[in-house]
Amino acid sequence: MTTTPPSWITATPPTPNGPLHIGHLAGPYVAGDVLRRFLGAEGHDVLYTTGLDDHQTYVPVRGAKDGGRSGEDVADGHTETIEHVWRTAGVDFDQLVHPRTDPGYTEFVQEFLQRLYDAGHLVARTRPLPYCEPCERWLYEAYVVGDCPHCGSRSNGNACEPCGRPNDCADLLDPHCTLCGERPALRDCRRLYFPLAAFTDDLAAFWERVDMPPHLRALCERMAADGLPEIAVSHPGDWGIPVPVEGLRDQRIYVWFEMAPGYLREYSQARGHLPATPPAPVQFFGIDNGYFHALLFPAAFTAYDRSIPLPRAFVVNEFYRLEGLKFSTSRQHAVWAHEELARTSPDVLRYHVLADRPEGRQTSFSLTALARSRDHLTRDWNDWLLALFTAVADECDGRAPAEAPRGQLWDRLSTRLRQDVTALREAYGVDGFDTRRAIALLDEIVAGAAVFGHVSAHERDRPRGETAHRAALAGQLAVAAALSAWAAPALPHGSARLAALLGLAPGRRVHEDALVPPAPGTVLGTPAQAKEIFGA
Repeated sequence: MTTTPPSWITATPPTPNGPLHIGHLAGPYVAGDVLRRFLGAEGHDVLYTTGLDDHQTYVPVRGAKDGGRSGEDVADGHTETIEHVWRTAGVDFDQLVHPRTDPGYTEFVQEFLQRLYDAGHLVARTRPLPYCEPCERWLYEAYVVGDCPHCGSRSNGNACEPCGRPNDCADLLDPHCTLCGERPALRDCRRLYFPLAAFTDDLAAFWERVDMPPHLRALCERMAADGLPEIAVSHPGDWGIPVPVEGLRDQRIYVWFEMAPGYLREYSQARGHLPATPPAPVQFFGIDNGYFHALLFPAAFTAYDRSIPLPRAFVVNEFYRLEGLKFSTSRQHAVWAHEELARTSPDVLRYHVLADRPEGRQTSFSLTALARSRDHLTRDWNDWLLALFTAVADECDGRAPAEAPRGQLWDRLSTRLRQDVTALREAYGVDGFDTRRAIALLDEIVAGAAVFGHVSAHERDRPRGETAHRAALAGQLAVAAALSAWAAPALPHGSARLAALLGLAPGRRVHEDALVPPAPGTVLGTPAQAKEIFGA
């Protein structure tokens, strides 16, 4: 297999203020795993990294709302559940960063901030910040809720999920303390700020070359047209990494600013060191995190070290909705992934969220639609494969036939399949990544093979038609062999089972070369073993 340059894929670290929900799986995590598996089969030296976003203030706020649990207790408990979901769903990360426990993480983030401060990229400003007198607490991020000054939607401090734009907390309209509900006062507070305007030209040049969807590009260009803001990168609080700057050591580094060096830390830990030139990553995230990835992080990396390659592509999902509302851990509006995986197989769930992924527009999850996906895999994928293995058991003694696929029907099907796999490679690849299209193509491949099997069954009715029928069975086995490779990035569990039943190695390339039946005489799996290959 040809060695190709290293590839780095990142997925936004989840906040451990609750379990993962189905919206998370439909967003960055399963999709990023699809790309990782595809590139890995191509021979790329690929790394897929993420971490846990421990220092979000949503963690201690969740603890306070749960009866006074500590932030550490909340984060530890949900981290275990989150990692269990990834393992069960087949989302295989090469590196996970745990900010509160990984040695050297705090120092690395502090050094990153200190370098930007020493170079004059971060400046101290005294500006108003909400303060809750009953709670005796400064309010920012999860501690304050109000109306976004840009779009008017309900928003927490620092960033608005609906429109994706930052705020400075004091500019929220009708603000209230999240914990006690009281209206806060505004008090002057000295914090560190990162003026983005100094990087306007750098960011504009970066936006010209990075692959990103129009929705995110529109957000970037609107913010640039309005004049890029100064972003508070420190807050007075007791949760998170202490600011190393003299006079502000009682403050904590803004968690979204922390994530920039956090990404570098993911790569350095996976490799054992931070190379001078890590590969330009492909980053998976939701549209509500768009400004951070497209403006804040690139500006921070540029300020820190211009030799760090900025991302080559952003793969962005829109909101996945549940009963008309966005999935939300903080509001407990969700179908929890660990609960669904206890009753639904990983392949079925992966199939559904990839087919329903909110790419380019919002989509909505329902248990009824998930049941339809389960029924579809059973009726169309599994039933075809079961019929195939049953026919091979009955007519070829459970061995791959000696006959090679041939005939007009096979020529037409194989031509169409080669066209399909070309399109499938594009849908799996970075430049044309589209999981909805990939699943539709896999469905088309299976449907074509099933029709071919039904039509070819009439070969048995011809005098001396046994040879033609065995050749048709070989053709179906060729499609099954191809499917075990072509579906593997999306549905790894069933694909590995299918490959084993065919006597083939798992993890082969998504390529037309996979469209070959097992060698004549190969002992294949039994019909009993071929039941529910996808979704067992």
